Amino acid sequence: MKKTQKIALTAIMAALCYVAFTFLQIKIPTPAGYTSFHLGNVFCVLAALMIDGVSGGIAGAIGMGIGDLFDPAYVITAPKTIFLKFFIGFITGTVAHKVFKISECEDKKLVKATVLSSLAGMAFNMIGEPVVSYLYYNLILSNSDKALSYLTAAKFMTTSVNALLTVIVASLLYIPLSKRLRNYLEEK
Repeated sequence: MKKTQKIALTAIMAALCYVAFTFLQIKIPTPAGYTSFHLGNVFCVLAALMIDGVSGGIAGAIGMGIGDLFDPAYVITAPKTIFLKFFIGFITGTVAHKVFKISECEDKKLVKATVLSSLAGMAFNMIGEPVVSYLYYNLILSNSDKALSYLTAAKFMTTSVNALLTVIVASLLYIPLSKRLRNYLEEK
């Protein structure tokens, strides 16, 4: 993939991350802040599968980071979001392209590689989101009341659901897109 194509596709995926995070979201208030169900991670993972880990991470960090900055409920958590979303993409893409060599996989191996790569990135998020959130709220924002425990528990629950949705939707989108992407790149 040429550098210009990579940059353009990363930008498109960042925009899709923003739209999916901002407009396809169900906010859940907790005593210490908000958590949500959303589909933003789908496009972060999809970008990592289609391009590479760094591009997927950049798409997620930019798209959902901007989503946080524009939302008063999440504006203070933007740095945490940028960090976590970058690593979702980075881990997914690294596993996909370095471990499974996903661009060379066919049929059943492609399905396995796609699902396992997506799971790797989302497993990081399932652990990272509650842990980093707890540390971020407790150490950086100096919020040490009991409400923080409720927020951490709620984040683990919503992150788990988001992870499952992301693995399913990203895999269902990537598998047919991968064949089209290969054909497109071979034409160029």
